[in-house]
Amino acid sequence: MTKRTSKIDDLKRRKDVARMGGGERRISAQHAKGKMTARERIEVLLDEDSFVEIDALVEHRSRDFNMDRDIIPGDGVVCGHGTINGRLVYCFAQDFTVYGGSLGEMHGLKICKILDLAVKTGAPAER
Repeated sequence: MTKRTSKIDDLKRRKDVARMGGGERRISAQHAKGKMTARERIEVLLDEDSFVEIDALVEHRSRDFNMDRDIIPGDGVVCGHGTINGRLVYCFAQDFTVYGGSLGEMHGLKICKILDLAVKTGAPAER
């Protein structure tokens, strides 16, 4: 295996981890309450296979309260763009499987980035 292949495999693995949010146990708890995950809500909102995620691997920078021991890629918010009825929209959904949906620094910066991209392109932003 070449270095390039191993880096691509590592990226795929890291994205798979990010897609799981707070993990299977927390996802199951959401489903038990009759709620969808952030990714599921986005999937229902947007046209099929149109979602492009942005900053999926962003992690918080907090070291207080032992937060450096619990780093989850994506930092609790799924952001990106896709289409609704063929029209471009930017969207984000807070992931309650990660820190109960709490808003942190990187979480907020991801939301601001999506809103800025929507303004820049003139596309609507959906929450």
